[in-house]
Amino acid sequence: MMGQGFRVMVFLLVLALLAGVAGTTAAQTKPKVAFIYVGPVGDAGWTFQHDNARKHLEQTLGAETKFVENVPQTAEVARVLEQFYQQGYKIVFATAFGYQNFAVDVAKKHPDMHIIGIGPAIVDLPPNMKLIYGRIWDGRYLTGIVAGKMTKSNTIGFVAAHPITTVVAGVNAFALGVQSVNPNAKIKVVWTSTWYDPPKEKAAAKALLDAGADVIGQHQDTPSPLQAAGEAKKWGVGSESNMQGFAPDAYLTGTIWDWRDVDAAIVKGILNKQFKSEDYYGGLSDKMVGLGPMNKNVPADVVALVEQRRKAIMGGSFQVFKGPLADQAGKERVAAGKTMSLKDILDFRWLVKGIEGQAPPPK
Repeated sequence: MMGQGFRVMVFLLVLALLAGVAGTTAAQTKPKVAFIYVGPVGDAGWTFQHDNARKHLEQTLGAETKFVENVPQTAEVARVLEQFYQQGYKIVFATAFGYQNFAVDVAKKHPDMHIIGIGPAIVDLPPNMKLIYGRIWDGRYLTGIVAGKMTKSNTIGFVAAHPITTVVAGVNAFALGVQSVNPNAKIKVVWTSTWYDPPKEKAAAKALLDAGADVIGQHQDTPSPLQAAGEAKKWGVGSESNMQGFAPDAYLTGTIWDWRDVDAAIVKGILNKQFKSEDYYGGLSDKMVGLGPMNKNVPADVVALVEQRRKAIMGGSFQVFKGPLADQAGKERVAAGKTMSLKDILDFRWLVKGIEGQAPPPK
C-alpha cells in the first residue's frame, strides 16, 4: 500500500510540474503590444479606430496592451518607442505616417522588436518593421458617387488634412466619383495641414459652405466638417469611422477604417515567427476599408449603383484611376486605356481636372 501511495504522490507531483510549465509557457507567449497615437482616443475617427483594434487584441488574443496618445510626429516618437521597449513591449503599432523615420531608427537599434507603421514607405524597411495602409481611395470614389448625386448646387466641398500623396489620392478619387455621375459639379478643396484640430476643420467646412457647397466631404480625424454641414442643414460625408451619430440627418455615408483583423493577423504571425517585412495595402476586399450606412434619403438607384461599382472594384473589372485623366490645368496625365499602378497612386502630387484648390507642392 505504501508503494502504491508513493507512486500516486509522484504522479500527482509530475502533473503539477507539467501544469506549472504549461502555465509558464502560456504566460511567456502572452503578447505585450503597445500603440502610439497621433491624436486622442476620443477623436471619433482615425485614432478611435486604431484603439478599437487594440481592444480587439485584448479580447481575442489575450494581449496585454498599452498606449500613449497625442504623440507629435517628432523625435518624441523615438523616446516613446524606446520606453515601450524597456517596459517589455516589443510589438508596437506606430499609427501615423509621420512616425515612420523615427520608427525605422528604433527598429534598427532593437532587432528583437517589431514595429508596425503606416505606409507608404519613404525609406527602406529593416526586417523587423512592417507598414500597413489601405486603398482608401476606392472607398472615397464610392462616396463621391453619392455626393455627386445628392448635390443641388453642383458645388461640393472637401476638407483635406495634410497634402501627402495618400490624401491627394483620396481627394482625386472622390472627385472622380462625383464626376462619374455629375460632370457639371465643381469640387472645392481646402487643406488644413492638420490631422486633429476640430475648430480649424470646422472653420474650413464653414468656408466651403459659404462658397456655395451643399455637400462636404472630408479626410480628417474628427467629425467636425460633418458637424458643420449638419448645422447648416446640408449634406456631409464622413471619414475614418462611422460618424453617423454626430450628424445623423446630414450624414450621407462615409469611408471607414477597420484595423482589427489585420492587426490580429500581424501579432499572430509574430508569435508564430512568421513576420513579413512589407508595405501592405488592404482595401474593400479584406474589409480594411468599408462604407458607413447610407442616409435614408439617398435614392435606391444610387445605393444600387454604389454597390455595383463596389463589386466591380473588388473584382478588378473597374479601376478608379484609369485614363484619360487630366490635371487641373487640363494637361493629360494618364492616357486613355492606361491605368495608374499602386506606385503611381502613392506618388500622387497633382489634382484632377474639376477640382478647385491648391495642389500639393511638387516632389
